[in-house]
Amino acid sequence: MKGVSSFVRLSCLKIRDFKNVEYGEVSLGRNRRSDADILGIYGQNGSGKTALIDVLGLLSFLLCGRRIPSKFSDCIRAGSQSAELEYHFNAELNGVAYRIQYIVDIVSAADESASSNTLDSPEKKQHGRLSVRREQLKASYTDGEGGSGKLQTVIDTDTDSVFVPDSKFQLLTGLSRKNSTDLLVAKKVSERESRSFVFSPELLKVFRENSSGLSSAEYSYLHDMIERLVQYGNAELFVINTANTGLISLDFLPVAFSYENEAAGKMFGNTAIMIGGITVVPEPVFHDISLIIDSMNIVLQQIIPGLTISIRDYGTQTMNDGHDGRRIELMSLRGSTEIPLQYESEGIKKIISILQLLIVVYNKKSITVAVDELDSGIFEYLLGEILKIIAEQGKGQLIFTSHNLRPLETLDKDSIVFTTVNPSNRYVRMTYVMANNNLRDFYYRDIILGGTQRETLYDFTDNARIGLAFRKAGDGCTT
Repeated sequence: MKGVSSFVRLSCLKIRDFKNVEYGEVSLGRNRRSDADILGIYGQNGSGKTALIDVLGLLSFLLCGRRIPSKFSDCIRAGSQSAELEYHFNAELNGVAYRIQYIVDIVSAADESASSNTLDSPEKKQHGRLSVRREQLKASYTDGEGGSGKLQTVIDTDTDSVFVPDSKFQLLTGLSRKNSTDLLVAKKVSERESRSFVFSPELLKVFRENSSGLSSAEYSYLHDMIERLVQYGNAELFVINTANTGLISLDFLPVAFSYENEAAGKMFGNTAIMIGGITVVPEPVFHDISLIIDSMNIVLQQIIPGLTISIRDYGTQTMNDGHDGRRIELMSLRGSTEIPLQYESEGIKKIISILQLLIVVYNKKSITVAVDELDSGIFEYLLGEILKIIAEQGKGQLIFTSHNLRPLETLDKDSIVFTTVNPSNRYVRMTYVMANNNLRDFYYRDIILGGTQRETLYDFTDNARIGLAFRKAGDGCTT
């Protein structure tokens, strides 16, 4: 890719038949206070909040060309054969503005062989997998001399050939028959290995090799766009899920890195440092981590006075790939007392686990961070103030779920989405909210009184029935 001025940002998500979401649509980018784009998702338990975070987690695996973990195998909505996920992006690269649409159709391995009753057993479902059945990439681009404002199909894998349309296939891969044969094999392998073919290393390799001597502006636009999405997935999209479904868990400190490699050139990606224990990191990344810890301490001391963290270096160790790595452990420092970070409170570890990502969201436009249960273990007033600061002064994109209602008082109403009890319209924004209304009070009022919104936001519980259920359950208890 040429140049350095670029960003990628999610603009819309559409979900069909994923977990408990029959259909849900969420638009982003409505914050008017700054360049920052913050979206909080609120609703009762089991109403689709974590499903949206998992959809972003799947996107991360797809864009990286990585295998989708088997723990996602049960994400297809009960009674459905497949799930369709639709991601919309706005991007800018080298002065070219893009609108991008990526649609992926996923199906469970059990659904692919529905005639076999043995696949319905719990053992089979536990070890099931997802298969990427179809991918479609559409784009429009506008440069300084104009361009097409209409979305056009770039890649559609729903074909017996490698992909259609043929014109884009020839443009991106060349006319080599060997390329076609090799890519057909790679397409089958990607499907069997539960990973994206569009963003697979095999397809990207052909795109890059075909660039030699090619001066077509259209090729450059499309090739640069795909490469930029891959970089976004590898180094700029972070998903933290408390369910630990193969995403970054809260026991790790996520770190984005980039460095020059003599053999491979510019390297980028992300890694995670264990909060409790020793982690081996690549030698070139160690320097970046040291700088990141220094920058984190600047903010950490303002949030938790008297606390800083440091790295204890246990020396070098050869890694699995044969390269040198450093064995490091994160330490907590209060005054002159230093202890392993793992012995700090869960709340402090939670803040530290997401602090670097919040710093990056504050400072960089092309960053998307999604956090499930952001409020867990964080003092509610502090949570509200941090989100307010990012909303007013930040640059990146932050998506979170929460049960703590304090952010409803500090964020604009357009930055909040509520889940509904209707699985076919799972996500909505509150209507009829005036500028001087307290969104937290407004939400409570709708839960208690109902009727102010087009969709029901809360499936009301009966306290008398709950009390009776407790008494009945207690009849069998012994003390």
